[in-house]
Amino acid sequence: MVEVINHHPRYRFSKTETQRTVQAVLRKERKKLSSLSVVFVGHRVMRKINRLFLGHDYSTDVISFPLMDGMGFDAELYINLDRAKSQAKQYKVPYSHEVRRLLIHGTLHLLGYDDRTEKQRKQMQRREDFYLTRLTQKRI
Repeated sequence: MVEVINHHPRYRFSKTETQRTVQAVLRKERKKLSSLSVVFVGHRVMRKINRLFLGHDYSTDVISFPLMDGMGFDAELYINLDRAKSQAKQYKVPYSHEVRRLLIHGTLHLLGYDDRTEKQRKQMQRREDFYLTRLTQKRI
């Protein structure tokens, strides 16, 4: 189950597309989550979450939290729509494309992918590109 919560004062992203994106990655990666909450926020809330839980006093584009409760694998995924908007402009891509990329990126983190080294970053970017292409072409 993918729950979508929009906590951003201005920007939105489709609940249906959010669920479709996350479920496509989970299906292709052959992984299951008991439940996932995707929360769309802005810079201020993202900075607060980043500071409170990760000790970083700055905003970021995506934060993922895997949660184990003994009943299964649950997770929370926070997407900064302010950052998605500015990165879309910076990379010259549609806003929807950038939000999907962040959803994919966060989901891959939940599944154990990391991007701390250059090699890991490249591997993750290849997976992101793979899913973005397939989703855009409606092939998954």
